[in-house]
Amino acid sequence: MLFNSYIFVFVFFPICLFGYYGLLQTRHVRAAGIFLTGMSFWFYGYFNLSYLLIMVCSIGGNYLFHRLLSRRGAGKGIAAYGTASRRAVVILAVVFNLGLLFYFKYFDFLLLVLNGAFGTDFVLRGILLPLGISFFTFQQISFIVDTYRGEVAACPFDEYALFVSFFPQLIAGPIVNHGEMLPQFRARGKEKPDWEKIASGLALFVLGLSKKVLLADTYGAGVDYGYENLALLGRADAVFVILFYALQLYFDFSGYCDMAVGLGRMLGIGIPVNFDSPYKAANIVDFWKRWHITLNRFFTKYVYIPLGGNRRGEGRMYFNLLLVFFLSGLWHGAGFQFLVWGMLHGVLYVITRFLQRRGRRRNDTSVINGENSGIGRRILAIASQTATFLYVSVAWVYFRAESVAQANTLLRTAFAGEVKKISLDLAECLQPDEFWYVIKVLHLDNLSFSRYILMFLMLAVGLYLSMTGRNAIERTKRLKYGPVSAAVLVVLAVWCILSFSGVSTFLYFNF
Repeated sequence: MLFNSYIFVFVFFPICLFGYYGLLQTRHVRAAGIFLTGMSFWFYGYFNLSYLLIMVCSIGGNYLFHRLLSRRGAGKGIAAYGTASRRAVVILAVVFNLGLLFYFKYFDFLLLVLNGAFGTDFVLRGILLPLGISFFTFQQISFIVDTYRGEVAACPFDEYALFVSFFPQLIAGPIVNHGEMLPQFRARGKEKPDWEKIASGLALFVLGLSKKVLLADTYGAGVDYGYENLALLGRADAVFVILFYALQLYFDFSGYCDMAVGLGRMLGIGIPVNFDSPYKAANIVDFWKRWHITLNRFFTKYVYIPLGGNRRGEGRMYFNLLLVFFLSGLWHGAGFQFLVWGMLHGVLYVITRFLQRRGRRRNDTSVINGENSGIGRRILAIASQTATFLYVSVAWVYFRAESVAQANTLLRTAFAGEVKKISLDLAECLQPDEFWYVIKVLHLDNLSFSRYILMFLMLAVGLYLSMTGRNAIERTKRLKYGPVSAAVLVVLAVWCILSFSGVSTFLYFNF
């Protein structure tokens, strides 16, 4: 089920909201949690019932591992046999999770690699990737490892099932941990509904929905045209397609994250921020503190630090960082293009960390760390931010492309392609009907460049909002609820709902 769908807005979430608070108000606290879990199962199973079966089996298997690892005392299960047995259980749990993820996400890719490398003719299975499996698999791995480390006490099955399946963050994150969610689940019913939080959550949901429906999907139309017609693109067309995808992915993922946090707030549950204006980053290190924050946190805690982090020398630290980015690329998708994307980020990340460690003069480190006091430093900070955005945008080409070859073709066109007039067909993709009506009312449609007005306007708006404007969470913190703000939110909500028939799924559903 999509957040941006009629059934979610008019059926699912009203039932969820009123049912949940109704049970809490009648002191059926545990029943409220079970109800929320059931609604989350409905939300996930709506896509495909087989997906739900896979997730339920994953939850059941991991809960069994959790119980084995959390039991204490002589004669009470695996824990009674000591550290070696417990280590064997946690290894088995990790293998179980990664094996499930490998089969559904990477098995066909492995066959493809073997066929190409050794001339074999293995038949691809055409295995469907269950939505969100990368997210709920990593979330459960973190839970099991933390249980092994003694950081998680035993919890009942219904509480664990809700932790894994909670629908706002189930499909595309964030990857939450037990310390963020379990205490909130256990505090349910102790407070009355916070109407200010509900209003703030609703405002954040509407703003996130607007990002997805009104911005991301509009940019996406131009991106789809570009990738489907690479041979027709000129140099300027290719540059616009690259920028449009950078903006599409930004507003798509940002919109989802805002909606997830907003839905959580309306249910009285805080979901960690996973997206913090990454295109404002001064360098690639800063970017990864802002983009997909919880994935970066997962790799840091469960891969980078166990490998030694920066404790075993500078060379080992750089190797660990490159390995993390290699795994990040692999996590995002089964394809060489994702590995190239990951290594493009990893190489620049290592170079940036090297410069940060070697910078001896204050002026050098201030530029690298994004400090911007004074006019000169402000100019350098803007240049650094712009360079980071452009580098990330170029790397996104491999993220979007169906193959390395397709990505190389687009980049070759952008840097050395034919110089010709911007494609009118590309410009047409960036022409929302409601905005084109305004162009006609203003009698601008007779101008020779009229079809390009909205394309440049959409580009300018996207760059402003992503690189300089306050993000949705910052806006809701400062929002003063009154007739004007309510009217704006109602207009945005109605506008989005009327546009539902033309929207797409979220991009991160594919990962």
